[in-house]
Amino acid sequence: RHPWENIVIFYMSYKEHALSFLQMIIADRIDEAYDQYVDPNGKHHNAFYTAGFEALKQGMKENHKLFPHKKLMVKQVLEDGDRVAVHSELVLDPAKPHLIVVHLFRFEHGKIVEVWDCGQEIPVNSPNTDGIY
Repeated sequence: RHPWENIVIFYMSYKEHALSFLQMIIADRIDEAYDQYVDPNGKHHNAFYTAGFEALKQGMKENHKLFPHKKLMVKQVLEDGDRVAVHSELVLDPAKPHLIVVHLFRFEHGKIVEVWDCGQEIPVNSPNTDGIY
């Protein structure tokens, strides 16, 4: 038997990285998520925060203080090379309208180097009979 025969290499796809990152953010493991998955020299495109991942991380921490019981239900995930798109339903407060959210990630060497996000409220009485998902 070859000495390398019993070694198993564990590989997480970028899709799995993105999902794990979002799950950790929702679970208030924000620092750990950033340490594990984010290149601190990367950038985000959220219009509500100043440039740099540190500002986005602080915004996520503030959001968690406001909505500590929020839930994210992933509806679909697409991966293409170094890009991942996660389409989800976000519930900040069960008494308020839910949100449709799309997070877009770009990876380099296993780390998130760029993030885009956008969302909209889910209308209570949508005329679209095809459904929101």
